[in-house]
Amino acid sequence: MAARSGATSEKAGGRRLDRATIISAGLELAETTGSASLSIRDLGAKLGTDPTAVYRHFRSKDDLMGALLDELTVRSLAAVTAPPEEWQERLRQLASATLDELSRYPTIGQEAIVLTTHGPGELDAIEFMLDAFSRAGLTGEHLVQHYALMATHVLSSAAGVARAQTARATSAPAESSPWFEGPLLVDPVQHPHIAQISPQLLALEDRELFALGVEWIIRSAERSALSA
Repeated sequence: MAARSGATSEKAGGRRLDRATIISAGLELAETTGSASLSIRDLGAKLGTDPTAVYRHFRSKDDLMGALLDELTVRSLAAVTAPPEEWQERLRQLASATLDELSRYPTIGQEAIVLTTHGPGELDAIEFMLDAFSRAGLTGEHLVQHYALMATHVLSSAAGVARAQTARATSAPAESSPWFEGPLLVDPVQHPHIAQISPQLLALEDRELFALGVEWIIRSAERSALSA
């Protein structure tokens, strides 16, 4: 990514300090830190420069986090290999790659549901999903609704997985984690339904539900196209 127009470039650890260098270092730090937040102080130390130098290229920490998140979106899009006509598989691949990227960098991934990047990655992802649902035969309101459902499900669920990972204080993505933290100790008289299905609730896993949600949205798109 190019440096912001008018921004100065400094030397950091023998490297030219610009937006691309800061983003690269930020991703490296986010991958290894295992903490719940990305520290500008730690980022400055990794770059070998005063932390305030970061703010010569990013307006705020949110601006930096948005750029990091946008880079993960770019990487997720690059992981899609299915041809455009296989729109269902393209959506599955994008969703899976997004989950993988946000889980790999949980400090950044947990911000996915609260930050709007307005960056090239985000815009390309929106266009990608609109194109996929258009190829399904959706138009107008149905097109917009299915795009919004897919984007919300993927980002919120992946952010939740990332947030749980930061709570475990580990940088290593888990294959899957329980969706419902147990045990479920309830009075069967007061909560009979919970008592009856508690084993099934405790057996649910976050990545399984993530994939199931993606499939249901795809099936909904197929049904909507047939009924149009």
